[in-house]
Amino acid sequence: MARIAVTDGMAAAAIAMLEREGHEVVLEHHQTDALLGGVLASFDAVVVRSATKLTAAVIAASAGESGGLKLIGRAGVGADNIDLSAATENGVLVCNTPGSSTQSVVELTIGHLLASVRHIGPGTQGLRQGEWRKSELRGTELSGKRLGLIGFGRIAQGVGRVASALGMELNAYDPYLKANVARDHGCQLHSSVDEVFRRCTHITVHCNLSDETHHLVNAKRIGLMTGRGADGIECGNHLVNCARGGIVDEQAVLDALESGQLASVSLDVFENEPTTADNRLLQHHAFQGTPHIGAATLEAQTRIGFEMAELLIDFFSGKTPKSVVNRDVL
Repeated sequence: MARIAVTDGMAAAAIAMLEREGHEVVLEHHQTDALLGGVLASFDAVVVRSATKLTAAVIAASAGESGGLKLIGRAGVGADNIDLSAATENGVLVCNTPGSSTQSVVELTIGHLLASVRHIGPGTQGLRQGEWRKSELRGTELSGKRLGLIGFGRIAQGVGRVASALGMELNAYDPYLKANVARDHGCQLHSSVDEVFRRCTHITVHCNLSDETHHLVNAKRIGLMTGRGADGIECGNHLVNCARGGIVDEQAVLDALESGQLASVSLDVFENEPTTADNRLLQHHAFQGTPHIGAATLEAQTRIGFEMAELLIDFFSGKTPKSVVNRDVL
């Protein structure tokens, strides 16, 4: 039976599921010094979310000749907090839960879109301060506007379904997607990311963070946006990122907010997390943010926990888990 470290939390029912199978589960967050010191070396597996960073040095101190770590479970989708090359070199399998949080992130993305164009945050803040800003907070509709989706996987497709129901025209950039998939979702697939920015007034980000996508949303591309909807309304330009910090150049979007090129920016993820009050972007009146809560719903966390428990049970039963990020280890 396996000894499993859970560093960033896990649904109690999922932990109970593992324990019923005879596995030992230790629920404890570890600081960087402890990770580098090999605190995970006595475990067979570790389950992390985004808070724990498993660098090459941490993995080297936990696996191979240094320890017994055989599996890293990423409770979520993105694995950019895990050094996949180091995991592969040390024979450590990395698994994630790609579908469990999809609906939650879809709904948060749509929530940010709606809240930004209808000024829900500033309206609430004004009321708390005794201000009745009715004439000032005139918004625009999403209906009749062009939505640009950067990446068109599960989450983007879910956002597209809701946005289409609201009357938005769908446009996407995804160099790894077959054109017929986009067509089946009523979405126009473009050959370059610049074309999407040039055509759309509303942009939502749905790709992974990599060398290729770092600062994919930058000053040049923001400058391509026209601010005029397909319906002819001057609605301004709007940006939402609930994917990964670092895809959006935060200094560029702050400059665009200050110049008026962007009417609103909504971020759930940041280049440096946790972000702090000295981040000037947070102070801009047209900025709206949440602290990386895309998957933070009761439903998603329950699904993630159960999916991760099933992956671990399969692995320690000699089966190949259904979602493997670094298949070279197999």
